[in-house]
Amino acid sequence: MEYILIFITAIFVNNVVLSQFLGICPFLGVSKKVETATGMGAAVAFVLVIATIVTYLIQHYVLNPFGLQYLQTIAFILVIAALVQMVEIVLKKVSPALYQALGVFLPLITTNCCILGVAILVIQNDYDLLTGVIYAFATAIGFALAMVLFAGIREQLSLVNIPKGMDGMAIALVTAGLLAMAFMGFSGVDKGLATLFGV
Repeated sequence: MEYILIFITAIFVNNVVLSQFLGICPFLGVSKKVETATGMGAAVAFVLVIATIVTYLIQHYVLNPFGLQYLQTIAFILVIAALVQMVEIVLKKVSPALYQALGVFLPLITTNCCILGVAILVIQNDYDLLTGVIYAFATAIGFALAMVLFAGIREQLSLVNIPKGMDGMAIALVTAGLLAMAFMGFSGVDKGLATLFGV
């Protein structure tokens, strides 16, 4: 039950983009088309889960035993950068169209604070490896869900006559704010589920 609670909370209640405001750059930049948003969500999910496993192992088997916890941020950034390079190489070979569609935003996963933030949160919350991976996967699903919903709304907005002063990024930011408010409706669900299941 604890895993289900972590899963639901990470996706809806503490959505990494709409509640914690991590990963805003790709959220706004790659969300013009649902197809691109889905690809970005999948790329972030892959990097996020692998990065969480690798950073967890580095923290517990390298940094903690040798008293090098102060190098956590630098070590995690290097791991994430290497993983993104791997994803970039694989995408270039497997799906050149998606690689072209993601463009400059694929290397931006390297500096995506969502991935670094989740890796650090797993350590701060003192999760074991399995719980950390579940949390990272759920967070990735929440990120992808927010991206796809936002992209779908933006595709619909492109078909509507919008006042000139609100066109472009202005209407995107208003839409993102409304989407974040909609996700605020899930606040308290985690406490209700915890009470219901006695976790």
